[in-house]
Amino acid sequence: MIGFGERLHSAVARHGRLCVGIDPHAALLAQWGLDASAAGTREFGLRVVAAAAGRVGIVKPQVAFFERWGSAGFAALEDVQAAAREAGLLVIADAKRGDIGSTMDGYAAAWLEPGAPLEADAVTVSPYLGPGSLRGTITAAARAGKGVFVLAATSNPEALGVQSAEVSVVDAQRGQTVSDWVASGIGWANRAAVDAGGWGPVGLVVGATVDRDELGLTDDALRGAPILAPGFGAQGVGLRDVRTVFGVHAPQVIASASRSVLAAGPDGIADAIDAHRAELADALEEEPRG
Repeated sequence: MIGFGERLHSAVARHGRLCVGIDPHAALLAQWGLDASAAGTREFGLRVVAAAAGRVGIVKPQVAFFERWGSAGFAALEDVQAAAREAGLLVIADAKRGDIGSTMDGYAAAWLEPGAPLEADAVTVSPYLGPGSLRGTITAAARAGKGVFVLAATSNPEALGVQSAEVSVVDAQRGQTVSDWVASGIGWANRAAVDAGGWGPVGLVVGATVDRDELGLTDDALRGAPILAPGFGAQGVGLRDVRTVFGVHAPQVIASASRSVLAAGPDGIADAIDAHRAELADALEEEPRG
């Protein structure tokens, strides 16, 4: 079985580092001429998948915009994720699930178990019941060849007070912040893959707009982990800035763009994806891939 880290690395090698978000919020549905309904949300998602296939290797559906429609919304999400995976795209379900024990095992089964209706290739998870609460999910993901992206440094301003706070637990270093403790706490899962020169099954969500120094997020904590970086485009950071923002870790970055791509509308989304992909490749001095 090929692990998620290897599959992610392969997708990047083929198509570059751009991840296209699938965020069918009400304003975009209206702009695209679609009903604010589960059916409109499904159509939106399928159109994004069609535009992304062959241009990028990764898409990221925002689960909340499907979930709002109840069971019909979840059915729409099932269709969109299945269509994306059938088209050869890696699917990162942006669900931000986080709990303990059997409840977290249930989330892992829902999103990462092969054959599950909501099966994705990876899921975003919240570590704020303690990084150790994710151990079972991470283990299950690795066994199934799936991935997990752990929230480490998010770009919303409300997060600063929590993520920059110092932790006081026995395994923490003096003055270590919550953000750095979380990121450091998942390194065990990637160690074997990193030692072999690859990527492991566990990545980190680090917003492109965050000040890592302010959060105390060290280079050691980021070393070797794939970095899912939202915040490019509409939040004000250009893809051309990826090296400035992430420095030596830029080659680990999967740059997520949603509104700046989706706002191009159904007739312009393909060109917007191409332009974003080319800008990112230029910033990293890589050849644009298709």
